Amino acid sequence: MNDLWTITCRTLSSRLSDEALETWFAPVVFSGLRDATLQLRVPTRFHGEWMTQHYQRIILTTVQDTLTAAGEAHLAPSRLAFVVDPSLVSPVRPRASTPPSEPERAPVRAAEAVTQPELNPKYTFESFVVGGSNQLAHAASLAAATQPGKRYNPLFLCGGVGLGKTHLVNAIGQHILATKPGARILYVSAETFTNEFISSIKNHQMETFRRTYREQCDVLLMDDIQFIAKRESTMEEFFHTFNALHLADRQIVVTSDVYPENLDGMEARIISRFQSGMVADIQAPDVDTRVAILEKKAEVEGIELDKGVANFVAQTVKSNVRELEGTLLRLAVQAELLGKRMDLELARQALRASHPRVDSATSVEDIQKAVCDYYGLRLADLKSKRRQHSVSFPRMLAMYLCRQHLGVSYPELGSQFGGKDHTTVLYAVRKISGLVEEHDMAATAPIHAIERRLGF
Repeated sequence: MNDLWTITCRTLSSRLSDEALETWFAPVVFSGLRDATLQLRVPTRFHGEWMTQHYQRIILTTVQDTLTAAGEAHLAPSRLAFVVDPSLVSPVRPRASTPPSEPERAPVRAAEAVTQPELNPKYTFESFVVGGSNQLAHAASLAAATQPGKRYNPLFLCGGVGLGKTHLVNAIGQHILATKPGARILYVSAETFTNEFISSIKNHQMETFRRTYREQCDVLLMDDIQFIAKRESTMEEFFHTFNALHLADRQIVVTSDVYPENLDGMEARIISRFQSGMVADIQAPDVDTRVAILEKKAEVEGIELDKGVANFVAQTVKSNVRELEGTLLRLAVQAELLGKRMDLELARQALRASHPRVDSATSVEDIQKAVCDYYGLRLADLKSKRRQHSVSFPRMLAMYLCRQHLGVSYPELGSQFGGKDHTTVLYAVRKISGLVEEHDMAATAPIHAIERRLGF
């Protein structure tokens, strides 16, 4: 039976890219085939979630075909199960061998001296707090930084404001500079790229502009790519810049507040280029990760942080990492000015002014009850296995609200919704997120009404 997975991967090698096989299939270990379930071991929970979302159908179909051809059709699985085995995690390290020479790359002349990009020295991989909400984005960023141009190229990081996209982009640049001091890195926002492009046209310096971005650049890091959407000339220039860098195996990393397919006004050919690489999203951190972020920030800034205060702030400030860290610094300054210890009472008083709804709903059950009241359901309905739209849609909505406002992990949410699998919760959250991004009134109207009822 162990040969089954080997044969499956060999068959898939003709259907999937080498990068997909190396990244997602190589670390997987066959664990067994029992009760119509193909069991596979994976290094992380996110690895299993990604495989489930993107490759479940093709894996099952290939295995079924293989067993049928071998006269063992009765053993063909109908389900796929992933078991997390941390021992399979293999840290990514720089290649020990000397990188191959690149004769097509012209040497840098004295007049083209390499300038250091304006990277924030505080934003490194070491200072980035990894949690369930950003684990995949962190791993992909580290891999891209370790082997620029070879793995995850392009890398597309997406997520809401203040969740860590800029931190990871800076960390990629810092890591590459540390290992390859002569690397020519351009770190710009899409707005800066646009302004430089317009200025080059005005001043008849397009040749210089293109040489800078296409020839004198080893790594392009660009924030907020959504800014160039609907700007036809800028998109045209970026498209050709992207192609020139990608063909030369130069690393490209871009960030956005939405997934590539949701970039309104962006040309389809550019979206296709983004989707050809690695797309990694960053969600709002859960409570445990928020506590870890606060403790890390306190350590860096030399702030004495009580565990009770950390938990309270983490439960209260749920929107993004930037606000979370800002709240901690404000509390520290206030405590110093008042000559008081930064204790729980001071935190309650300070946050009551900036977060007047501190005492509003903060539990999964609160949100479940509010959703049930809105739709006229019983709590038992929400936790049941019923799949009727009248029940399944409110259930998905409740899962989305819990994830957005409480940051509860997927497995924990699954447990609180009647023992649902974490992949079911993941699907529900992404489904509603998509509807919200599309401004679908069937989702946005009840969400806003329930949020007002809960005081969010």
